[in-house]
Amino acid sequence: MPKIKTHKATAKRYKVTKKGLISKRKAGQDHFNARESGNTGTIKRRDVKVHKTETRNIQSFISL
Repeated sequence: MPKIKTHKATAKRYKVTKKGLISKRKAGQDHFNARESGNTGTIKRRDVKVHKTETRNIQSFISL
């Protein structure tokens, strides 16, 4: 059976932490950020952990 290839678009969007959790960037930070409050801008700069129901699908794309 051939090896499973890595889905490169998914591998660029998600990172695996040391503990094996998957993190991603917060969505919606490209433009129109001047009207956001300062607290919202700070929250958008942080990485977000992926919910555990989605981790199995993402791990199969990244091929851990």
